[in-house]
Amino acid sequence: MENFYTKQPQYYGDYLGLEQILSAQRPESEARGVDAHDEMLFIIIHQAYELWFKQIMHELNSILAIFKNETINDNSASLQTVTHRLGRIVEIWKVLIEQVRILETMRPMDFLDFRDLLTPASGFQSYQFRLLETKLGLKMEQRHQQEYYQQQLRCEHLQQIQQQEVELSLFELLDKWLSRLPFWQIEPYWSDQNTKVAESIENLHPFWQEYRTIYKNSLRGAEITEISLADFDALFFDNSENRSTRLSAAACQSAMFITIYRELPLLQQPFELLNRLLEIDELMATWRYRHWIMVRRMIGLRAGTGGSTGAGYLKGAVENHHIFKDLSRLATYLMPRTVIPPLPEKLANKLIFNNL
Repeated sequence: MENFYTKQPQYYGDYLGLEQILSAQRPESEARGVDAHDEMLFIIIHQAYELWFKQIMHELNSILAIFKNETINDNSASLQTVTHRLGRIVEIWKVLIEQVRILETMRPMDFLDFRDLLTPASGFQSYQFRLLETKLGLKMEQRHQQEYYQQQLRCEHLQQIQQQEVELSLFELLDKWLSRLPFWQIEPYWSDQNTKVAESIENLHPFWQEYRTIYKNSLRGAEITEISLADFDALFFDNSENRSTRLSAAACQSAMFITIYRELPLLQQPFELLNRLLEIDELMATWRYRHWIMVRRMIGLRAGTGGSTGAGYLKGAVENHHIFKDLSRLATYLMPRTVIPPLPEKLANKLIFNNL
């Protein structure tokens, strides 16, 4: 067996496969003798996107593997690893957004030099991106103009996406993880707690009895009529199949508790994890928005090369393809720190690092 330290030395270009990478740009305009200088830029930008999608997928697959465990030990490296790798995905999306600026140096007439040569190829056909969305938790029935996917994707790529939908997505695994967390609801922690409530709801946990009352009293002005306590109750306590959110009531409760008391040491890492997911959702929406604005400027109201409605489709995707919007909805029910109910001492002590 070859010793690790005595193996044949690597050469930079061979290690990176540069010969294959740098020969992968084959402008159609060159093959047809058409003068279209900007086609090279167009190809390289989209190839770079696909490489970054591959890296995001690499990070995401490792995160899914950790979350598929029945339990995640918060005292192990697992949660920190997940948060760190989600943070890397966040930084990659920032780079992807910035790449749009480079593509925007191509003007509409520059694009028209080679646009017709692309038909019917389209960025819509990036199965890696569609697979990535599915792994995060976007289902086919939630996609804008879902019938278009059946028409544009190759059968083998559509099958990969359909097969992935059978697997648990990050969204679904997040729901399971959050639903396992309500240790804080254990009754002995609250046995000595005197909650002050205006109206008592049968079988409702003492924490939520108090929080609900304080929240109701915190509403001001138009909020009193615009924000219904029925919506509050539906989000956190409705376990029916007709929920208005995809996250379960138990998951919403845990996510809210983590968000409220995020400054307690043992909740800091879970909060950072939730915050990374919100960042990813926002950055993906920003990327779609930048793409929509660019396409609108580049081709106006014309159809996309793949036959979509072009800018119209992209606008619909911006509005409908938010995966973790249930987490952002929680902000509606936050209150200032000054009125948040203090935790029972026994529970608060469980959420700090014990002295050695």
